[in-house]
Amino acid sequence: MKRTLTAIFFATLPAAANSEPVIVPAAGTVPETVERLKASVEAAGGRVFGVFDFGGGIRSIGEDVGEVQLVIFGDPRIGAQALSADRMAALDLPGKILVFDTAEGSAMAYEQPTEMLAEWKIPADAPVLEMMSRTLGAVTSAAAR
Repeated sequence: MKRTLTAIFFATLPAAANSEPVIVPAAGTVPETVERLKASVEAAGGRVFGVFDFGGGIRSIGEDVGEVQLVIFGDPRIGAQALSADRMAALDLPGKILVFDTAEGSAMAYEQPTEMLAEWKIPADAPVLEMMSRTLGAVTSAAAR
């Protein structure tokens, strides 16, 4: 009985909980990739609101998880469309791209907007989700070089 209830519980979880992030390999170090990513966001008309250096913070307590930085950014023109559909989407916005070190250099990771915003009242085929997806693809592609 316990196994059945556990299976039913996990089957009812949103699909986003099981989704994998999009991973984009990048040339160079994490700080170099972060700088290129910031430039590509701004070139696309977005705003970088902050960069959180998780790796540096963790090193400050004597631990090490490698280079891990989170770039927080957005474009008010796109965000306005998402929030017009459902203000609660603001709980998952602005956009976030994780930049981390790999054996080959660095990589970027992000959630697809359809998965990230799945719990809100934004139709899966809403144009704003496609616009967000294209923007994420474009800024990470530009930063990967």
